[in-house]
Amino acid sequence: MANIVRAAIVQTRWTGDKTSMIERNLEYARQAASQGAQVMCFQELFYGPYFCQVQDSVYYDYAEPIPDGPTTQLMCDVARDLGMVLVLPMYEQEQSGVLYNTAAVIDADGTYLGKYRKTHIPQVKGFWEKFYFRPGNLGYPIFDTAVGRVGVYICYDRHFPEGWRALGLAGAQLVFNPSATSRGLSSYLWKLEQPASAVANMYYVGAINRVGVEDLGDNDFYGTSYFVDPRGQFVGDVASDHDEELVVRDLDFDRIDEVRSQWAFYRDRRPDMYGPLAQA
Repeated sequence: MANIVRAAIVQTRWTGDKTSMIERNLEYARQAASQGAQVMCFQELFYGPYFCQVQDSVYYDYAEPIPDGPTTQLMCDVARDLGMVLVLPMYEQEQSGVLYNTAAVIDADGTYLGKYRKTHIPQVKGFWEKFYFRPGNLGYPIFDTAVGRVGVYICYDRHFPEGWRALGLAGAQLVFNPSATSRGLSSYLWKLEQPASAVANMYYVGAINRVGVEDLGDNDFYGTSYFVDPRGQFVGDVASDHDEELVVRDLDFDRIDEVRSQWAFYRDRRPDMYGPLAQA
């Protein structure tokens, strides 16, 4: 019998306030569960605007403790009620003045499993993230969930192959990359980097982007969220580049072993030769 995992991702527009943004994503989670989804990831900073288009300390108020904050606690209940693993990209406050771009992972029984903090933090026009986030310090954790071994890499991280590799070597079967990516800056890389990373590491990737132009800037978030398999091939169609969309796909986890046996990239690695790559 095939080892099929039904997975979901969703791309949404900013609604204008945190409460309605959470409710909209909850509705998509309910829709995904009604379609049989077992695991779901939302977009980067899912309950807010992409406030990094400006530098304004008022947006620090979007940060919450994880896991003790209200959104994580709410979503633990939701995950248990829906029987679905949830990956929640959020703005985390560890303590006053110590803030991270984080994804919390909740198992299908509502158990909080842990979090990943975005490692690589950009600071370019329209993406002023160093104003808001400290670099992540938790490494590249793998979460043993009801559907298998799940990892997270966030947005700008995807330009750095080292984390993708670390997740694969730790046993990831599915890696989510929630993002807020603008049409004018890197859209030509969107369908290139993540399929390449999937095939290099021989696991599934769920790539999530938001959609629309928000009032904080002229970044045009172009959606086109998708799943890609361990051969670097899209699983079904890529989502719209303008509209909100829920993407639900069946992922055959047996394909991971099949591809790893065929290509054997991990077998043929030469870590003894890579030392200079890690020297500053």
